Amino acid sequence: MSQSSKTPKPPTRASGTAAPPPPVPTSADVARLAGVSRATVSYVLNNAKAVRISEPTRRKVREAAEELGYVPHAAARSLRAGHTRIVLLPTSHVPIGPLYSGFLNELERALRRLDYTVVQYGSLGLTGDEAARAWAELRPVAVISLGEITLSARNVATLKRAGARAVITMGPVGVPGAHALVMNQEEVGARAAAHLVERGRRRIGVVVPEEEGLELFSAPRLAGARSVAGAEVEALPMAYSEDSAAALAARWRGLGLDAVFAYNDEYAMLLMRALQDEGLRVPEDVAVIGADDLLLGRLLRPRLSTVQIELPTGDHLASLVDHAVREPSEATERYDLMAAAAIGREST
Repeated sequence: MSQSSKTPKPPTRASGTAAPPPPVPTSADVARLAGVSRATVSYVLNNAKAVRISEPTRRKVREAAEELGYVPHAAARSLRAGHTRIVLLPTSHVPIGPLYSGFLNELERALRRLDYTVVQYGSLGLTGDEAARAWAELRPVAVISLGEITLSARNVATLKRAGARAVITMGPVGVPGAHALVMNQEEVGARAAAHLVERGRRRIGVVVPEEEGLELFSAPRLAGARSVAGAEVEALPMAYSEDSAAALAARWRGLGLDAVFAYNDEYAMLLMRALQDEGLRVPEDVAVIGADDLLLGRLLRPRLSTVQIELPTGDHLASLVDHAVREPSEATERYDLMAAAAIGREST
């Protein structure tokens, strides 16, 4: 027999090469180790509420799964349920500040407690049509859009055809077909300007951040300030940098302004220091107010006046999302999310 007709020998693993990966553990492996059925494993690891299983059995299943390194297969689970448990939260590239960042973190934790998987999706630079198609590919059960991408009724329909039971938008306006979580940013600006007018200030500058994306918040805050009777408002573009704050402070005396609503506490602290470096006294020459009521603002001298914003708890908003998922409806709802109140301190 020729050499070429012989049955080839399996290649030997060269010294130093990596061993093949171990087999992926299955629910059948967990069931054998725990001494239960595969159905019991599924009930325990998927937190099924309709089936009564003793705590010792639950503990055996969890211990077996942990020993084997087994986790349930999300895709298989979704096929059984008819939908995923993914709540898509498009990642914001907007520097929205500690108040809103903390609120969104709390929302994520609350959704996880309700057995949802929160997936953040980088959506920088996408249009509404592009975003809707990209998000729909993941088959989320719900989408919470922060408002930086403008969605249309057509985009909402695209997501719902792909299985989304709820599309929820956050921002100053609603979108047809989506539940609207409305943050009335105009009230923030109005409260700040009214506070300054009450203290005898009429010529009020309103800082408008130059950072891309913040117009979602800054434009309505400016409009709110302009709505206050007795206020003469001038928009003041400023970037979140020491150089930009210093440039604005350097020309302050020529602006003829006696007060400033500096968008939020972070911009207010930056500008207040620059004004002081220019020899302007706060509040004698310039009254300064921010928004968000950050702790650091209370530690400054003079203490920073602010607009305190009250947002709902993450648990409350997560329950709204859960209700929209469990009871989908063509009727959309609007929820007003925030209240605002001016807090006067030494800087005004």
